[in-house]
Amino acid sequence: MSNPFSYQNQINTTGLIKDMVPVTLNDNADNVGTDNVAVGLYNEGAGNITFITNEGTERVVAVPANFYLLCSIKRVKSTGTTVTGTLHALVV
Repeated sequence: MSNPFSYQNQINTTGLIKDMVPVTLNDNADNVGTDNVAVGLYNEGAGNITFITNEGTERVVAVPANFYLLCSIKRVKSTGTTVTGTLHALVV
């Protein structure tokens, strides 16, 4: 993975998020945006989020509505994810 704080050959030392990409749940393919690894997720509804970290570890986290989950994420799985509303990947 490239440095998530690098942007167009310049170091993004602020860690500012450049976009929020809607996530379509998928058990078999990375899905947080083309060539992106998310630095987190924003969820609209409460429930569980099942995801794969950039290092390949699967996690399940229970979250309330309107919550920012901060962790490197490359895939949000449909199996085990029960949050309602749209999930948004925070990409830098």
